[in-house]
Amino acid sequence: MRNTLILGLFLVLAAPLFAAEPFDIITNTTDHIFADIKTNRAVYEANPEKLEGLVNQTLMPIFDEIYAARLILGRQGRGVSEDKILEFATAMRELLVNRYAKGMLELSGLSKPEVLPMRGKNTDKLTRVRTRVDLGEGKWAPVDYSFRKTEQGWKVFDMTAEGISYILTYRNQIGPMVKSDGLDTVIEKLRSGNIHLKNE
Repeated sequence: MRNTLILGLFLVLAAPLFAAEPFDIITNTTDHIFADIKTNRAVYEANPEKLEGLVNQTLMPIFDEIYAARLILGRQGRGVSEDKILEFATAMRELLVNRYAKGMLELSGLSKPEVLPMRGKNTDKLTRVRTRVDLGEGKWAPVDYSFRKTEQGWKVFDMTAEGISYILTYRNQIGPMVKSDGLDTVIEKLRSGNIHLKNE
């Protein structure tokens, strides 16, 4: 449950209207999404598809899904066409949106995540924003968001929760499947919900 809640937060980091830098994106979007769910909790509980719509609407502006998909595929993605990468990225997105939408409701009932001061060497290729998530009962979990600067602005491509990378977690599970069954089969299984991926 803990990782479901933490990864659920990853899915709601949308591009706020006036934010340009990674720190502002995280701060402003967290404020926005928590306020939205608090106001419309009953609606989302009764209509899960509306919550999934919110996730899609708020996630896509800043999530670099193509880049993330390539990182997840790793060497198994070499030589794969852009169209096929897009198919895989879309299948992964649909899986994650469906999987974590309910977790967002539980997470929003806790204290709003705290965005920590920037530190370390940050570049256009990799800038990390550190936060900590209140898990309740006096427990906190560190969560880092990895950004890179693109022609469309800053994009999130990875999240590390309690030392566990989203990219590496799914690469370690999906890579062997692609190697043994082929990418087309993996995409179809993702779409049909016949692949059960673990959070760690």
